[in-house]
Amino acid sequence: MQKPTVFIVDDDTAVRDSLTLMIEQAGMHVQSFENANHFLKAYRPDFFGCVIIDVKMPGMDGLQLQEELAWRKILLPIIFLTGHGDIPMSVKAIKGGAIDFLTKPVIREKLLICVRTAFAEARKRINDVSNNKEMASCLTKLTRREREVMLLAIQGYANKEIGSYLGISYRTVEIHKSKIMQKTGANNLLDLARIARESNLNL
Repeated sequence: MQKPTVFIVDDDTAVRDSLTLMIEQAGMHVQSFENANHFLKAYRPDFFGCVIIDVKMPGMDGLQLQEELAWRKILLPIIFLTGHGDIPMSVKAIKGGAIDFLTKPVIREKLLICVRTAFAEARKRINDVSNNKEMASCLTKLTRREREVMLLAIQGYANKEIGSYLGISYRTVEIHKSKIMQKTGANNLLDLARIARESNLNL
């Protein structure tokens, strides 16, 4: 995994320069942008790290940028930094998935703690996406009948009930379940249910 970068989006040049200096002195990479549109135009799918966003900016403000990132399914964790924050605004930001909501002038150590927390969250999000893709790939290996058996099994139906519902024998259900476990790598039904849920596959 590549080294993470802190992306700063703030219309105040002095703030961008100050944040860049603090973060680079801690040995981290930084890229800064003067508004949301510049950041969105520069964004690439391989961007990895976190983004520090000013709330009050001309054009698209910080909360609108947060919504845009969510809509585009951009996984970068967000830290809000503002001199104009209020409680309702901070609650909305955190509910939207922001890591933290800091006020200017920010204390260097608090900022760096937030950045490191955001980096850890970024790694987790990427790993989760990778795992979900692997799980979805496993489920696509199932035959139509195996998918039917799996759906009923994770809903708690017994083998005899599944066989009766699908018009197949108890023994055939057992064979299908064995193949399902083998193909998905699940250890038990709870594990199988988790794989189905986390894969976001429409069974």
